Amino acid sequence: MSPRAALLPKLGEVFRTYGYEGASLTLITAATGLGKGSLYHLFPGGKAQMAKEVLAEIDQWFEREVFAPLRDREDAKAGIAHMFKATDDYFRSGRRVCLVGVFALGAARDEFADAVQGYFDRWREALAGALRRAGHPRAEAMELSEDILAGIQGALVLARAADDPKLFSRSLTRLKRRAASR
Repeated sequence: MSPRAALLPKLGEVFRTYGYEGASLTLITAATGLGKGSLYHLFPGGKAQMAKEVLAEIDQWFEREVFAPLRDREDAKAGIAHMFKATDDYFRSGRRVCLVGVFALGAARDEFADAVQGYFDRWREALAGALRRAGHPRAEAMELSEDILAGIQGALVLARAADDPKLFSRSLTRLKRRAASR
């Protein structure tokens, strides 16, 4: 693993905790253990490059663990079940906020709009495709896909606000039932 790649999880946690706007260089240097010169050597584009690379790493993980199984599994229901398990694992059963969601809601949204929109569009489309293959009519599959993604994101926010990660788990259970109701 390259030194830059090894820093991405640490950078992601800074952005996840403080948002893009609040992630100062002081916080980033403290989290990574590197000085400003070393950071700019690894990331000549500064904080924007750091954020883009963190978002790209998240996108790669979701492509491999969520989107591809939804699109490619012959058994669509197994792909959907895998999505829920991977989502629960990634968000640590509601103990971890969605960094892409943090960027979507922050003031820097426009700067990262392509990455944010692409992430949610690909998830929605892959899930809708799997729901169609699992027997849901086309319009219902797209609507249900949007509801499930909104439910996941909303449950993350509610779990965090209530300091109750079990709220996320309960919501995932209900969303799984809705996806399977065909």
